Amino acid sequence: MTRAALTRRQLVWLALGTAVGARFAVAATPAKPTLVGAIRWDAWYAPGSEVTTAVERTLSQPRYRWRLPFFARQDDTGHAQMPAISQGLIDLEIAQAAYAGLDYWAFVAYPPDSAMSAPLQRYLASNHRGRVGFCMFTELAAWGSATRSTALVGYHLDLMQHEAYVRVHDNRPLYYLGFITEKDATERWGGVDGLRVGIERFRARAMTHGVGNPFIVLGVLPRDAVAFATRLGGDAVGAYTIADGRVTGDYAALVRVTENGWRTLATSSLPVVPTVMAGWDRRPRVETPVPWEKSQRPGAGIERYFTSPDPAQLAAHLQQALAWIKRQPADRQAPALLIYAWNENDEGGWLVPTAPCDEGRLQALHDVLSPAKKPSPGCRWVD
Repeated sequence: MTRAALTRRQLVWLALGTAVGARFAVAATPAKPTLVGAIRWDAWYAPGSEVTTAVERTLSQPRYRWRLPFFARQDDTGHAQMPAISQGLIDLEIAQAAYAGLDYWAFVAYPPDSAMSAPLQRYLASNHRGRVGFCMFTELAAWGSATRSTALVGYHLDLMQHEAYVRVHDNRPLYYLGFITEKDATERWGGVDGLRVGIERFRARAMTHGVGNPFIVLGVLPRDAVAFATRLGGDAVGAYTIADGRVTGDYAALVRVTENGWRTLATSSLPVVPTVMAGWDRRPRVETPVPWEKSQRPGAGIERYFTSPDPAQLAAHLQQALAWIKRQPADRQAPALLIYAWNENDEGGWLVPTAPCDEGRLQALHDVLSPAKKPSPGCRWVD
């Protein structure tokens, strides 16, 4: 981090100590401030592709159009239309994320020639990328298997050499390896011990590659934290999302589920990178299923969702996550947290401004993470 960023985050902790109360005993000037990131799932920027066509359909339903990202347009019938990613658009999103106080984006990993990777390529080409760092959130399946590594692994090691790649304790590149289940470990890696060997091999390749020892956050279901996460040799545990698809409730109920998930993850005795949930409401995908969710039947489970947060509720949840990290034993304090998400709009978790330019969630984060007064970047961009 730059000296300016460190000073900003120290100011945040001074403010946070007052905001969340003395019982949290938040340090005023921490030596290692917590990095705050958000997941990027970039389905929105490739018009005509299967994935962008699917999300255009999910959010074209009248009751869900308010969730459309600010750059979406609607035709005369109200059907959503997404633009192709441009340098001007990604530069604006960098400015928005920096205004919110985010330290990094965790890009969901796809091959470099995939339409889903186009925003990452534009980000890497941006002259403004230094304002918000990046790392990768990789699905275990994308790693291949014990007998067949994928080209994606080498690509990620190359990315770790980039000056904007986020680094944490002892200058270690931050790397999320998620959606790990015992079933997948068994089918692809011959078991949990086999996957551990794969993770050790990845570390060795990174060291040989000259990028250092990656700080690997294992993305697991909270209930699996004790079952097998500690056997995998990761540096911390976390999750892409922490919700409960069997429950209906308000946002406060989702927060209770999520914070209970943090506590369950902590039983692994590894540091926990807590996931902050900006919402969980999959009804657009339930009413209009997307092709990659093959088991979803139209309308099945439509009654199970959590209501969306108002900005103050989201800010409070983030404050609790920051304070929760500081309450952990010193050797188990994670260097980062992760927000779900920057742009999972049709699943219910987003920070990106929504159409035409609702910046309420950005402003909520700005007030917590970057208290210095400055104007927001708005929602207009120039290509």
